[in-house]
Amino acid sequence: MGSKRRSAAADYAVYLAVRGVVCVIQALPMWLAFALAGGLAKLAYLIDKRHRKVAAENLAFAFPEKSAAEVDELVRACYRHCMKQVIEMVLLPRKFHVGTWRKYGQTINGAGILGAMLDPRPVLVVTAHFGNWELAGFAMGVFGFRTYAIARVLDNAHLERFLKKFREKTGQTILDKNLDFPRIEAVLRDGGKVATLGDQDAGPKGVFVDFFNRPASAHRAVAILAMAHDALMMVVGVPRIGDRFYFHIQCEDVIDPRDYKTDRDPVKAITQRYHDALARMIRQHPEQYFWLHRRWKTQPTVRKKKGVPPNPSEPEA
Repeated sequence: MGSKRRSAAADYAVYLAVRGVVCVIQALPMWLAFALAGGLAKLAYLIDKRHRKVAAENLAFAFPEKSAAEVDELVRACYRHCMKQVIEMVLLPRKFHVGTWRKYGQTINGAGILGAMLDPRPVLVVTAHFGNWELAGFAMGVFGFRTYAIARVLDNAHLERFLKKFREKTGQTILDKNLDFPRIEAVLRDGGKVATLGDQDAGPKGVFVDFFNRPASAHRAVAILAMAHDALMMVVGVPRIGDRFYFHIQCEDVIDPRDYKTDRDPVKAITQRYHDALARMIRQHPEQYFWLHRRWKTQPTVRKKKGVPPNPSEPEA
């Protein structure tokens, strides 16, 4: 069966509604916009039982030392962060400019960022659903760097054009994760800088790494692209600091695939290293990770041995 046909009228109505919300948010004082985000977060927590449960389960695994009450507070904080992030995305184009960015943020390990971005070799900027991940590419453009970002195209064409205009406002170019792979490779061959989210479930064919003391399936393509194109990997996060519109643009690690040429399994080693870097940043601001998504959905299968009962802790090779 083919995919369900979309309603052009419904798509346009959703687009108009989103544009209306954006106009309202931009007209509000920032304190009131953030207060609105807090109210919406409380409402979302109450009615979104499915994702609330997923977040609680993920946090309980990630922080086994925390009580049920502490986990619940982190879940609530996660909803608050998500709603604030929407407000921040709306405000970014009006506030975060070449002449103002120091008012709203600072770089952490700026030497690492400059070293990678000014290097003639290609760079894969690896980030996660952490902090305000949309600000990472936006900020690189503000700093004067031409970058590319791999993203999924929205089904609603009107919203896709609107979001793409925001993402490309400072010079970033969006590449379709499903259709633009040859172009991604061409950009890397030419020494380009490409950003991607590195914390998405890759299904049973992914490489399994430890992420918050639990197996997580990760896409092999990130490490394979880095090795194939001799690209540096810069692991970046953009957490909000405090309750105001202020961020750290943080370079947590720079990984050189040349260091893994003699490794027995370089794809797994590199993938584990950037997950370790992501985890370090997330532990500093755990409420700012998107715990609501099923990052650990795919788990390793158990190796079957003749005459030996399966060991639940032993993953398949």
